[in-house]
Amino acid sequence: MTLDQLRIFLAVAEREHVTHAAEALGLAPPSVSAAVAALEREFGTKLFHRVGRGIALTEGGKLLAGEAHALVNRAEAVRLAMREFTGLSRGRLEIKSSQTIASHFLPPRLVEFHQAYPGIALSVSVGNSTEVVAAVVAGDVELGFVEGPEDELRDPRLAVEMIAQDDLVMVVGATHVWASRKWLTAEDLAAGSWVLREDGSGTRAAFLNALEALGVPYERLVVAIELPSNEAVLAAVLAGAGASVLSARVCAAALRAGTLKPVPVALAPRSFYAIQHADRYRSRAVSALLEILRARADAADTPDRDALPYPRASRRLPHARPGAVDRPAPRGSNS
Repeated sequence: MTLDQLRIFLAVAEREHVTHAAEALGLAPPSVSAAVAALEREFGTKLFHRVGRGIALTEGGKLLAGEAHALVNRAEAVRLAMREFTGLSRGRLEIKSSQTIASHFLPPRLVEFHQAYPGIALSVSVGNSTEVVAAVVAGDVELGFVEGPEDELRDPRLAVEMIAQDDLVMVVGATHVWASRKWLTAEDLAAGSWVLREDGSGTRAAFLNALEALGVPYERLVVAIELPSNEAVLAAVLAGAGASVLSARVCAAALRAGTLKPVPVALAPRSFYAIQHADRYRSRAVSALLEILRARADAADTPDRDALPYPRASRRLPHARPGAVDRPAPRGSNS
């Protein structure tokens, strides 16, 4: 049994397909099949069932997957710690981020990091907040970025740091009946049609928290469509599907163009968080990136922010307290 064999096995288990795993790993399918066969011979049991054109883990395969995942992650942690002897001259930083942060907050900061440390390769994958938390807890990535939900961030396995604030804005299409309204009641909000992000999204959690704070619990909402991305929600609102609550970063251009209209409801801002595993080693690369984020914390994140035509709450609601879930950095931190 080798680490390479375990990595190949995990790739096959994740995709439930030998050819797809081979493509992802840059290997020939026979080499992938041979690695799996070698593990089956060593352990004396089948690791996969044939299911139609695909495959699925056997009970033995499920057991090996859990152990292999932990072992491969531990090997990566050892490699990371030893690579620290080279400082920040070379290496790789794996990040997983929620959509809003990955698309509208991180890019200029990652460019600044790359300019300062060109030898460090940055790899950013995207998921909703629940998926980001799961990846950090499992050790799949070293650093995650989420907007909440804050209940998940209270996991004792996480080290959490607030890194920025994000304005939320309630929006409708330009022809929507609310577009010309001067004020709305809770009854109006409950009677309207809404477009939501999928379950597990930090934007969805912020949306529901904001409406509940305004006296409109989820049970009273008329949900027209649920969609898997901010851009899809924005497109549906522009097409007239209903109202939504989005980050001002997501809809700033449409607000300026006048194709999207703000609803006259002031919403408290939410927080962006950096998360790490509390018990894992923090690399110098993570410490350096977090220093860049802290240095830019007071900078305006949205161009011409004060000129955007949407109302803002004058005070923060209880669910958006800054630092409410902040906890110390992981062990071995270089910051």
